[in-house]
Amino acid sequence: MSSVHTILRLGVDVGGTNTDAVLLDLSEGSRRGQVLASAKHLTTADVTLGIQNAIKSVLTQAQSKSNIQALCIGTTHFVNALVERDPRRLDRVAVIRLCGPFTHGTPPFVGFPHELRDLLEGPHFLLSGGLQIDGSEIASVVVAQVESACDEINRQGIQAVVVSSVFAPIDFEIQQEETGRGDRAEDVAAIGLLERENASILNAALLRYAKKTVIGFEKAARALELKCSVFITSNDGTLLSCTQAARLPIRTFSSGPTNSMRGAAFLAALQSGISKQSALVVDIGGTTTSECCCSPSGFPRQAAAHHEFCGVLLNFSMPHVTSIGLGGGSVVREDPVTNKVTVGPYSVGHRITSESLVFGGSTLTATDVVVAAGSASNVGDESLVAGIGQSIIEGAQSAIKKMLQNYLDAMKTSSQDIPVYLVGGGSILAPDVLAGISRVHRFPHFDVANAVGAAIAQISGIIDSFEDTSTRTIVQVRADVEARAIARAIASGADPHRVAIVESEVIPIAYTSGRCRFYVKAAGDWSGVASPSWSEVDDPLRVETSTGETASRPQIVPSAAASAVVAPVMLTASDILEYEPRIKRREWLLSEVDLEWIADGCYVLGCGGGGSPLHTFLELRELVRSGEIVRVIDFSSVTSNALVGWGGGMGSPEVSSERLLGNEYQEASTELWSLMGIAKPEALCGLEIGGANGMINMILGSTKYANIPCIDGDFMGRAYPTWHQTTVNVYDVSGTGAKMLPSVISSGDGNIMIMTKARRDIDVDASLRAACVEMGTYVGQASCPLEADYVDNAMIKNTVSLSWRIGRAIALARKQSSLSRIGSILVDAVGGSNSARVLFMGKITDVRRTTYKGHTIGEVVITALTVDDDVDDDDPNHPMERFTGTLTMPFKNENLYAEHTTDDAITTMVATVPDLISVLDAQNGSALGTPQYKYGLRVLVLGITAAPQWTGTERGIALGGPSGFGFTHIPYKPLGKYTQPQSVIEEYAHNS
Repeated sequence: MSSVHTILRLGVDVGGTNTDAVLLDLSEGSRRGQVLASAKHLTTADVTLGIQNAIKSVLTQAQSKSNIQALCIGTTHFVNALVERDPRRLDRVAVIRLCGPFTHGTPPFVGFPHELRDLLEGPHFLLSGGLQIDGSEIASVVVAQVESACDEINRQGIQAVVVSSVFAPIDFEIQQEETGRGDRAEDVAAIGLLERENASILNAALLRYAKKTVIGFEKAARALELKCSVFITSNDGTLLSCTQAARLPIRTFSSGPTNSMRGAAFLAALQSGISKQSALVVDIGGTTTSECCCSPSGFPRQAAAHHEFCGVLLNFSMPHVTSIGLGGGSVVREDPVTNKVTVGPYSVGHRITSESLVFGGSTLTATDVVVAAGSASNVGDESLVAGIGQSIIEGAQSAIKKMLQNYLDAMKTSSQDIPVYLVGGGSILAPDVLAGISRVHRFPHFDVANAVGAAIAQISGIIDSFEDTSTRTIVQVRADVEARAIARAIASGADPHRVAIVESEVIPIAYTSGRCRFYVKAAGDWSGVASPSWSEVDDPLRVETSTGETASRPQIVPSAAASAVVAPVMLTASDILEYEPRIKRREWLLSEVDLEWIADGCYVLGCGGGGSPLHTFLELRELVRSGEIVRVIDFSSVTSNALVGWGGGMGSPEVSSERLLGNEYQEASTELWSLMGIAKPEALCGLEIGGANGMINMILGSTKYANIPCIDGDFMGRAYPTWHQTTVNVYDVSGTGAKMLPSVISSGDGNIMIMTKARRDIDVDASLRAACVEMGTYVGQASCPLEADYVDNAMIKNTVSLSWRIGRAIALARKQSSLSRIGSILVDAVGGSNSARVLFMGKITDVRRTTYKGHTIGEVVITALTVDDDVDDDDPNHPMERFTGTLTMPFKNENLYAEHTTDDAITTMVATVPDLISVLDAQNGSALGTPQYKYGLRVLVLGITAAPQWTGTERGIALGGPSGFGFTHIPYKPLGKYTQPQSVIEEYAHNS
């Protein structure tokens, strides 16, 4: 019988405190998974030195180096460079964006914090190019434009360049990003232009330092007489060659937590009786506990499409890891009045061996409690904790159990019990039994699971694109996409016999039929053969090492947009309380602060729909920063014979997140005004205050464009899914949409359509939406300007003020650490308990959704938390309201009604449209759109009484109430009594 070929892997992972290393046997057969040697060394200031020390310790325990197939390193080098804002390791970046007439209001770097923007921002060029969602060109690339941009970049001496293009991830044939000289954004991240471009900018800023670092890794391996390949582990648990890591350092940012999760899953698979299954991995350290859900494939669940790093919104692949302030060094306290015992978040951290009681110190820590309870042997001196009282031990254990149960449950994807894999030196804190957990597992080598995860990392291939499903079934298209992902993994070096699909998701696109987004990931063990893609002609490792940290760097120049207007800084609750809006001659001149609060409020008033106001806010903030003026007026300032313009955006949020706003709405409006023979209306009014449309008229009204004030009000008081569900139409008894017509829609790239007459009001939205799909699936729509007296009746007044007050209340609650009271704070902000109330608090336990005729429809179920589930302490002066049972909410883009079911199965309708039903993240106070609903989220449901424009007439109830959505059996019952929001202008008019 032939002997099994020996395959050994060296895994190294750099942590904040320790650098761990293991030598792992990955040979086929019974030896597979054996940890042959391990070491733990303190992480050094020079991270590479710490890596060398850990590897040396392991190699001294190894019998031979000859069978080591690969060295796999998980490093913090690149993430540290950004966190520390180190100009020696970061370069300024130039950006070439291929976008045609779109996205100009949100240029590159628009979402960066000031200090990072000033450090990294180079010249940027918005040029002809880009694709529509169907893969057709917005405009062709003009080579002369690109060459001119490159000449300017060279003149400024900038070496780091990003080329980004609208819908580049689906550009399989034209390959527009290949035209530019620079790093392609589509290689870095996925759908979502601004987030993908942001990730590419951070990546490009690190390239010089990344090349130097990986060269250092390879030199270190040679110095240790290792002749194997060197890899860097990535965010998703797969391997990057040194060449790939030098090109894509951003893919290493979260490799540490991923390595821990992957290592735990691998160690679990080695145990008999444990089948491949979804599990929660809990890594308990000295200060914090990190948690992640691993799939049966052993890969961590990925984070939401968008996430923040260093204040920058990104969308590349990252594990969904949450952390809480619980560790072995967490300080335990007992309240002298209530005798309540708390654990953390303050920790003695790495000083535990000198400050904890069990080691002779004077601070009571979680480790002391565990030792005193007899749950940990061979830890310190047990006699030193013998005097800890039983009430403290039980109170601390109860607090630890409650913290773990709540945060573990939030990571689950269903209510089914699943196992927990414990790793990390602080895992002795965890009890053996946890609610919602089928079994708590502890494995050998748990303390070096992160290094094990690095050693077992695989090769992957990822496809994230929009595909045509009009002529083939989704099953057929998915099979083709999965085959492409497998082929990509094999081309990158995966063993063809061991590669498999580890993630496959189909995401419907709102307002679009015949196309879906597919996200597929394939992964497999490395074949042992270097991929040709690792050593391409322009291999960055051939760059001279003189391009290191001491290389010269273009001078840092503060960006013009960031420095034209200085914004008030809201660092403390006092800053918020003392802030006063600027009112001049009864005109509210919006600041950055005002815009941010209005945006947060608009999303709450969106009732789950309307789309995120983020990109609209960023464009407005850029306008204000550059000195443009955005004005808001009360209706009382509008003359009696004035015409008021109104409208907004129509179409798919998936499109507007990639093909960011151009001049669609401005073009539709000016075309309509020309058609009607007017230069421009006297004022503008929002179509809907909820979501992105709540702020779009502010862009048109700014001094950069029409220079028209926006009225403090709108025609929905919330968000609704269709154009005919407006208070303008409520007061139009013709039933033909006469007050909405003529309407004009513009694609923003040359296509304009006018609609002058309709048989029924519902035909206006249906007809224009059908055209919208043919015009790129997002258009600007302007409707017939209205006379002031009609607006006086139809408009819901002071809703801009209302959104401002909601956003201000959320900001204040965050600064005052009073998010546990965010419900009552918001009730007060929107008019008090007579007009609003907290309908429910709990956790999401079920979500079902689909797309039908362009709208996202579904149902969410929220289950009340028990007192034991709740980790927030009650304020004696403001006790929290407690709920029982469940709350069920159907939605069609927006939440439609809320039905409560008691534990005895008795149902009660607590709120319906047109009253507002909003869901907020109870952890941070942010509004949640219906696409963001997911199992385990702690949420608060806020109900706000609708305006009388909806509730005061039968037509209003018919259009905006339950029957308007097909729920003819559900009568509308008002939530409370409507309170008109207080005008910000009226309150702060003394500033004039």
